[in-house]
Amino acid sequence: MPVHSPLRPERPPVTSASVLAKQIGATIVPFGGERAAQLTGIELRAQNVEPGDLFAALPGARSHGARFVADAVERGAVAVLTDPDGLESIRELDVRTPLTVLVHAAPRTVLGEVSATVYGHPSSRLDVIGITGTSGKTTTSYLIESALRAAGRSPGLIGTIETRIGKRPVPSALTTPEAPHLHAMFAAMLEQGVDTVVMEVSSHALALGRVDGTHFAVGAFTNLSQDHMDFHESFEDYFLTKSRLFASESSVHADRAVVCVDDDWGKRMAGIARAGADHVVTVGGVADDADWTVTDWTGDADGAQTFTVEPGELRASLRLPGRYNVANALLAAATCAAVGVDPAAALGAMSDVDVPGRMQRIDRGQPFLAVVDYAHKPAALDAVLATLRTQVDGRIAVVFGAGGDRDADKRPLMGASAAAGADLAVITDDNPRSEDPAAIRAAVAAGARTVPADRRAEIRVVDGRRDAIDAAVQWARAGDVVLVAGKGHEVGQEIDGVKHPFDDRTVLAEAIDTVITRTGGLQ
Repeated sequence: MPVHSPLRPERPPVTSASVLAKQIGATIVPFGGERAAQLTGIELRAQNVEPGDLFAALPGARSHGARFVADAVERGAVAVLTDPDGLESIRELDVRTPLTVLVHAAPRTVLGEVSATVYGHPSSRLDVIGITGTSGKTTTSYLIESALRAAGRSPGLIGTIETRIGKRPVPSALTTPEAPHLHAMFAAMLEQGVDTVVMEVSSHALALGRVDGTHFAVGAFTNLSQDHMDFHESFEDYFLTKSRLFASESSVHADRAVVCVDDDWGKRMAGIARAGADHVVTVGGVADDADWTVTDWTGDADGAQTFTVEPGELRASLRLPGRYNVANALLAAATCAAVGVDPAAALGAMSDVDVPGRMQRIDRGQPFLAVVDYAHKPAALDAVLATLRTQVDGRIAVVFGAGGDRDADKRPLMGASAAAGADLAVITDDNPRSEDPAAIRAAVAAGARTVPADRRAEIRVVDGRRDAIDAAVQWARAGDVVLVAGKGHEVGQEIDGVKHPFDDRTVLAEAIDTVITRTGGLQ
């Protein structure tokens, strides 16, 4: 009996390869005998194959997965899903053990359906909540998970920061795993008592079919702003990809939809959802023409905020700074209501939630607000700076940069956002990856200098993120804000292909401690 990974079920169902082939319209080609294989799992990577698996040998950007069939068979694969080119590669192998090959013209298009079938369609027996949008997915997912747990549910979490089965974290490399891993995880969660899954759904996942075969009970939409333009053909393509979670013609559209309509994209998404979902609810953190709205908002200097939710006159509070987090909380409460959780109880459970690297306060006894946030897009940085401006009377310093090997067009936009929204903009390195850090900093600084001088922050360009954070802390006085943006929860910094340990939260705390120790306190 194989020992399964924590992301696979211990007692998987058994699926006949011949039944699966008929379902997807594939041709069966047997090697080493006519017996149709009995499948208990599916895997994309040969090195991770377990006995009884179907190995998905798909064409890739650099090589064809059929090159690794021999390795997969050696590890126990009993069947292969591939295309005609993959079949020809397999014919060249000396296959001596029984192997069933399922040949499909476009196997990637059926990978989600195949994965769901192999694991017994587990998502149909769970309440799966999918959250999409540019910003706020992680925060909203944490708020929902906290509310579900407080309501007596047994939630699972799949997201950017971590994946959890119940309260137990498990390793996961992608925000949204590939379809075979996702459905295996659903099956493992179901087997371990999970009843509701909260998951972030990225545009990559929707475009590449990673969530295909998933039954979504609820789809939630946060907002839309520029991101991933190195992947999508246009902003319209980006929006339409996100809309797959809501559009009636999409195979993965959710049964119910909850949409934030604070921006025009949200209003448009709500219209798409109304044509495809059984039940659509709109929420507005600032918009007043939504089903759920906010009144009587107040913000404190320490970042905490209170507000009233309509309908119901529900009084709520958040530790999380940022007015946009009120919209996230409203979206979370309405989503919980869509799966049967009392919204008053849901809002109550959210009051003391902290989200790693999302407007996370760093408190070392200093007389100013210190915050770490993942904002790495122009609109996200705009929103963070604007909301901090409404909650504090002092000055704002922001430490930020832009990632290498990613959407270069947003670099000057990031600079302009910081220069317009802060009093001190410290431009430094994010994750330069394979690019020259100085060239990235220069592009960001050029954008910052497009802001008219009379409305522009002081601009400093600092080589080295630790030194940049130190500079901002030394600049701060009582009542000010130091925002370190861009990396959030990340605990490494990738420079020239090497990932070095680096955690903004730790480095910011150390910088504050150093100044307090040196000066005997901050003024």
